[in-house]
Amino acid sequence: MNTRQQFIDAVAPIAVKLRLEGSPIFPSVRISQALLETGGVLHTWNNLTGYKVGNGTLTPYWRGDRVSKTTWEYLNGIQMVNVPGDFRAYASIEDGFRDQDLLFQSARYATVRSAVTPAEQTAALQNSGYATDLAYASKLNAIIKGDQLSQYDEEVMRMLEQLKQQIEVLENRVHALEEQDALPAIPSWARASVDAAVKAGLIDTPQNGSYDFYRLLTVLHRKGII
Repeated sequence: MNTRQQFIDAVAPIAVKLRLEGSPIFPSVRISQALLETGGVLHTWNNLTGYKVGNGTLTPYWRGDRVSKTTWEYLNGIQMVNVPGDFRAYASIEDGFRDQDLLFQSARYATVRSAVTPAEQTAALQNSGYATDLAYASKLNAIIKGDQLSQYDEEVMRMLEQLKQQIEVLENRVHALEEQDALPAIPSWARASVDAAVKAGLIDTPQNGSYDFYRLLTVLHRKGII
């Protein structure tokens, strides 16, 4: 039997990874939902979201495997226990989450996708009818706070900021290399070739070309192509 923290440690890296890859679901919301739906138990069928078989349409992440279990549902605000249900079974936890993300692409869950905060997203999950529990959002919020799950949202933000900085460094390096390649003046040995290329309408900005650029024009000119 895994502990609650072991459950979080198993799920959190996947939730963070998917968010970095573009999943609309905040890691804190994903982990809290998994905790609420499973009670913190890592099932062998890897369905941590309570995703039922539904219409049975296969996806890249669900190939038709299922398990029959009893669960609880709310009907008119009253909890019904031992309700039978067929749930999707997955090869991995990640497949289960990715399949859920496909579900969230439907118009029904537009507000879930557009949520800009975890609290807004938990409310959207409840309002869109993902669960029958009228206290679904408040329960998720309580789990996020109690288990300090916001740290995983913050981890994503830090990683995205680091990635942004790395991209800026690379862009600056590319710009510097481009500037190094650009010659401040047209070499005297290439002047005739550049003039011929301009006259032929091949180029209109002969300044700041690279050595290779002027060399190519010179070769073309000497061969009588321009």
